[in-house]
Amino acid sequence: IRLVLLLSLPLLGTGLVVGLLIAILQATTQIQEMTLSFVPKILAVLIVLLAATPWMLSKLSTFTIRLISELPQIMK
Repeated sequence: IRLVLLLSLPLLGTGLVVGLLIAILQATTQIQEMTLSFVPKILAVLIVLLAATPWMLSKLSTFTIRLISELPQIMK
């Protein structure tokens, strides 16, 4: 569970921050366009996903290797 939270934190945090900034912009300018909040969040999350993919794969592969190596001890 800790690994899932750690891996999802950059993506969810980015979506939260960008969504908050867009909401402040919309409240300030009184523009209530749905795509104005959706498109920037998707683009920001995609950029962070591309940047964080090597780190995420490293964490996942380390976890998988450790799980497979400890499998005989777990099966006892």
